[in-house]
Amino acid sequence: MTSDLLDDATRLRDGLPEDFRDRVVESLYTDAARMAATSVDRDGVRARLTVDRALDRVLTHHVWGFLAMGVLFFGVFWFTIAGAAVPSELLYDLLVDDVHGWLLEVFAAVGAPWWVTGLLVDGVYLATAWVIAVMLPPMAIFFPLFTLLEDFGYLPRVAFNLDRLFARSGAHGKQALTMMMGYGCNAAGVTATRIIDSRRERLIAIITNNFSICNGRWPTLILMGTIFVGAVVPPWLAGFVAAGSVIAVVLVGIGVTLAVSWLLSRTVLRGESSVYSLELPPYRPPQVWRTLYTSIIDRTLKVLRRAVVMAAPAGAVIWLIGNVHLGDASVAAHLVTALDPIGWVIGLNGVILLAYLVAVPANEIIIPTIVMLTLTLGANTLGAAPGVMLELGDDQQIGSVLVTAGGWTLLTAVNLMLFTLLHNPCSTTVLTIWNETRSVRWTAVATLLPLGLGFIVCAITALVARLVM
Repeated sequence: MTSDLLDDATRLRDGLPEDFRDRVVESLYTDAARMAATSVDRDGVRARLTVDRALDRVLTHHVWGFLAMGVLFFGVFWFTIAGAAVPSELLYDLLVDDVHGWLLEVFAAVGAPWWVTGLLVDGVYLATAWVIAVMLPPMAIFFPLFTLLEDFGYLPRVAFNLDRLFARSGAHGKQALTMMMGYGCNAAGVTATRIIDSRRERLIAIITNNFSICNGRWPTLILMGTIFVGAVVPPWLAGFVAAGSVIAVVLVGIGVTLAVSWLLSRTVLRGESSVYSLELPPYRPPQVWRTLYTSIIDRTLKVLRRAVVMAAPAGAVIWLIGNVHLGDASVAAHLVTALDPIGWVIGLNGVILLAYLVAVPANEIIIPTIVMLTLTLGANTLGAAPGVMLELGDDQQIGSVLVTAGGWTLLTAVNLMLFTLLHNPCSTTVLTIWNETRSVRWTAVATLLPLGLGFIVCAITALVARLVM
């Protein structure tokens, strides 16, 4: 067989043009000259400036690169938040107002018991509808935008800019990319850590990915910034201050990511940082239609499916604790009473802590759960049924309910923003961490470490605020 291959090679070589070798060598020198002309300065003559080099002078600059990165990602976040508002409202109208009402009529027509209707329609279905309405539009916008930046060739520049910071914290430079993925969905960010070869550095990236604010947490931050933080300044400054408060939480999250990475790399995950070659690919026009397809099918719908699977049982729990009574009060009322002392210590309240407990499957239902519990356990002036999620007319109406019926203050809102950043991952992310690590130990660390930080930071913030006030 070897002789046959050699004979074939000889026959093919004999069939090549006589100047074939010269043409190959000439093409190599031509390519080398082209690259040198765009990269090497000679005799005082600067290399020819190309579009790629011009962009890299800005996007990889030690100062302008970070400013450009901030502007680009602020634009992505703003466009995601602003662009998701209308489709979220349309989905809410369809799934909650129309379909929910139709299901109630169907269950009433077949004579279903009230508790069956409540559990399945007001509990399971309504929670699932909330998650779809809140989560689908932002993900359908964020993931394609993020993938377009990736296809354009920008994300390797982000890793280049942040590599030095992550290296100083004992982490891998590629963690910058997985952190960015976490801003869409922490479960997707955890899965993205597969690009890190070192197990030690991959564990650091997995544990700290929760400090990237996922889609499910944006509504809480935006609502608190709009209702409470923006209200402390004149109206013409309110929008700017509210947006600034959200961006401040994002920056705190990046700082906590670096600090926790540094701590882990010098304690339980001690070791040498990996050295890797980061290739900066040429910029290229993104393939928009392929990006839209892969982002929606491979990322958006898969993450949404996991969230829906987790939200359905959470809706059942919310309805049950609001309608099952022990003595003269519901289970929800007993739990809130028990959690109130802990909530006071960290500047929150029992309603918020209970909402986080029952909404572990999906962060998207935190705010509706808080509003539902506040209304049904406090001064219910809007006629909310126990355990039924309620969408109020606007942000100001929600703020009025939280202040009058829930006793909220600016401290409550600020600490809720901090706790939203620093708390345990949702159950979808926890399951993903387990699938990626196959370790009970590291899954527990990734789950409990952020929660512990959340309690400590909120307790300190509450203590300082009370001393100052």
